[in-house]
Amino acid sequence: MALCEKVSNLFPKEVDLVVVGSGAAGLAAAVTAAVAGQKVIVLEKTNKIGGTTSYSEAMIWVPCSEQARQAGIADSVENALDYLRSVIGNKLDIVQAEAYLKAAPQMLTFFERHTALRYALATGSIDYYSDREGATSGARALCAGSFDGRKLGRRDFKLLRQPLRVAQLFGGMTIAATDLQHFYRVFRSVRSTLRVTQLIARYTFDRVTGWPRGTAIANGDGVIAGLLFTLREKGGEIKTNAEVTQLSFDDRCVTGVTVLNNGIEQHIKARRGVVLASGGFSANGELRCKYKGIDQAKDNHVILVAEGATGDGMRLAENVGGVISDALVQPMAWAPTSWVPHLGSAFPHFVERAKPGVIAVDSKGRRFTNEAAVYHDFVPAMINNANGSDRVEAWLIADHVAQRRYGLGAAPPAPGFLGPSIRSGYLQVAPSLRELAEKIGVDGVTLEESVGRFNTDAKQGLDTQFARGQSEQNRAYGDPDHGPNPCLGALQTAPFYAVNIQPGDLGSLVGLSIDARSRVLDKDKQPITGLYAAGLDAASMFGGHYPAAGVTVGSALTFGWIAARDALGLAG
Repeated sequence: MALCEKVSNLFPKEVDLVVVGSGAAGLAAAVTAAVAGQKVIVLEKTNKIGGTTSYSEAMIWVPCSEQARQAGIADSVENALDYLRSVIGNKLDIVQAEAYLKAAPQMLTFFERHTALRYALATGSIDYYSDREGATSGARALCAGSFDGRKLGRRDFKLLRQPLRVAQLFGGMTIAATDLQHFYRVFRSVRSTLRVTQLIARYTFDRVTGWPRGTAIANGDGVIAGLLFTLREKGGEIKTNAEVTQLSFDDRCVTGVTVLNNGIEQHIKARRGVVLASGGFSANGELRCKYKGIDQAKDNHVILVAEGATGDGMRLAENVGGVISDALVQPMAWAPTSWVPHLGSAFPHFVERAKPGVIAVDSKGRRFTNEAAVYHDFVPAMINNANGSDRVEAWLIADHVAQRRYGLGAAPPAPGFLGPSIRSGYLQVAPSLRELAEKIGVDGVTLEESVGRFNTDAKQGLDTQFARGQSEQNRAYGDPDHGPNPCLGALQTAPFYAVNIQPGDLGSLVGLSIDARSRVLDKDKQPITGLYAAGLDAASMFGGHYPAAGVTVGSALTFGWIAARDALGLAG
């Protein structure tokens, strides 16, 4: 009995707002409530805080931001809507989109004013479909600033979910998105070499002084840390190993939750509401199979999300009448991914596919799509090209010059060592294309023909097969110092390298149907009083499209903010 009382006392019996999940959406809602002086608790079922946001770059898509205005960029909500309509068509939830575009700049101003979050305009980022009406370049995406993890104290710092191992150097050094180019240019640029030296020195000092990893954290890890810091500062509570098993539902109104902690269930009353932000369902194989509509055995899916993203929010809401929206063009936010055995981690292939000297081929050795295409489009191309095969896969092929300059997946560029990648079988290497083909199980003649045709095109700067490097989006991911086409370079210097890539995803897009106020809707499209959903627990307002970098975390922060404000009666 004494033990029960001790455990029970760890949880309040009543709060203003209960938040389920500790990613960007959940912490955004919680911090919004805490800043308003409300009593809030965040319940996280795993033992780490941050969810899949911790694995992300945490870029946000916010048209008409104050940062853009200060940079003298002319944009408008109408122009952004034109872009979304041109990309998404009738799958766009126009009401939610209008609410998002109105609220997102206000959300960003709020968090920069009241929290430790800081964002800067990503001048090199462009809307992904750059040829569509309303598209802009360097105007709408923003990168997260760094956060000094030492401010959290050692206890809370250890609660943070670490980024993917492949996104850290030396076993614990985070590389901010804004610093990535410096690592590519180390020893080729004085400025970049100095910056990399500075970062390594800071990391070395952290480890020598007893920190478990580098404390100069950025990207999604930094966003979570900044929100957690503010939540603690404002008196909000957060509990790990706290699984919400059901919602309290009385007369069409959600009034609280039942939470399981250390084998003991207890009830928490929510005076203002419950926000579901548990991260979607990408880590749930059964739900992936259900909503992708393809045989899971033929998908060899590589997980890029936190292990707690198993569909809890959807299940909880469905039990009280919430409805799943699954009429989307794609059920997942796709990303081509490789599994890195020597690190025990997945690697998302965002960048190197567009670099000179790199191509992608299928199991027969043929190119099948524009390698520089948006990652969300690249995986469906893999699936379609597989044409019912038992295994959906492709191979990234590079010559020695390209691999040493840009890297290939988790196999680093120079001066990084390739030994671990080769010994684990992650990176295949051979002195000729024919021998490489034999090692990876593709037809050698076909591979040589594919490379030969690509090399001819590369020398002319024009990809006659898939128009690689012709769009602004393609060129943004190429090498600006390479010509005549920043995305095209011949594969001609031995040895040659290959990495196997498979379908992966950044999160589910199928989710709960919500309105513009983030309220969960029932089968009659009526809001369930006291119940909200944000982040990946809510269905994609973009209809399963992925129009720009930052739409996932941008939507999560914005609708988490909207949900809390509506629940607390602050919206206006």
